[in-house]
Amino acid sequence: MFSAAYKLRIVTEYENAPNGEKGAVLRREGLYSSHVLEWTRARDAGALAGMTGPRHGQDKKPGKSAEQVEVERLRRENERLKARLATTETALDIMGKARALLEQISGSADTDGPQNRS
Repeated sequence: MFSAAYKLRIVTEYENAPNGEKGAVLRREGLYSSHVLEWTRARDAGALAGMTGPRHGQDKKPGKSAEQVEVERLRRENERLKARLATTETALDIMGKARALLEQISGSADTDGPQNRS
């Protein structure tokens, strides 16, 4: 298990390393880039006690919590379903009016009836 101080030191060193030398930091410490990525996200989200850095709350806005992501997904789905409901209600209204019109036409055809030819 790595300490918060170690993680912060490595993340800072990795971020400050010039391109092409970031891999050297990883090799020297026996780490994978996924370690640094995970630690950076944790630092930026404030999830690790004592981890602060140049990005924390300044250059990068904090990531959304799982709950916030779920709320946004549910809001989008709610909007989509509202639009679908409105379309369905409009279609039902049109079908009702078409049925009434057909009944009216059918009723007038019955009263006019065929002419008796003699």
